[in-house]
Amino acid sequence: MPELLRPEPPRSLLDRLSRLRTLVDPARAAVAAGMVALVVVAGWWLVRPTPRPVEADLPVASTAPLASPPSVVPAEIVVQVAGAVVHPDVYRLADGARVLDIVEAAGGALPDADLQALALASRLTDGQRVQVPRQGEVLPPSVLGAAPAGAGGSGSGAGSAPAAPVDLNAATMAELEALPGIGPATAQAILTYRERNGPFRTVEDLGEVQGIGPARLDVLRDLVRA
Repeated sequence: MPELLRPEPPRSLLDRLSRLRTLVDPARAAVAAGMVALVVVAGWWLVRPTPRPVEADLPVASTAPLASPPSVVPAEIVVQVAGAVVHPDVYRLADGARVLDIVEAAGGALPDADLQALALASRLTDGQRVQVPRQGEVLPPSVLGAAPAGAGGSGSGAGSAPAAPVDLNAATMAELEALPGIGPATAQAILTYRERNGPFRTVEDLGEVQGIGPARLDVLRDLVRA
């Protein structure tokens, strides 16, 4: 009888690995493994998320125009100046301007102007008229720049008439300056005359003071006493 073929007994794991090692070339296996690794790295590089640029985190300047602060227009007053100035006219001045400012705006006073008769420090009001007198010219306080009663004060500043006659022999500098048309220089001249010549005997003696002419004496005659 023919002899039956028996199956080859199974080999051990070590035998199988040894046989596989003889069939596979190590160099080719290393090349194949390197190519696989390269493909994996290239695929990861292509599908990786793009990093956020640094510029994206920087503050962005707004292109909207900056709102300009509201412009503040200074208040103005309109004042007329006439008389002994270079350019008599109507002028616009800032609110709070003084009589001296309107005189300067008109180019200054003329050589024969009597600035001592003006209330130069008085504040101007809108629509006011200021007239600069000439030497010896007597004008009412309303046009000499004196503040009217109830306008920015009590109205008792320079150029306003006192309520009672002023005693020429006892009046102070301030009391004399309160008389219409009497400025600091004329008031000082009255005091100097009194010191040098003694008390005033009559109101007419006031006409001997420098700076007081007949016209001004007529205005002061009922406002002073000796």
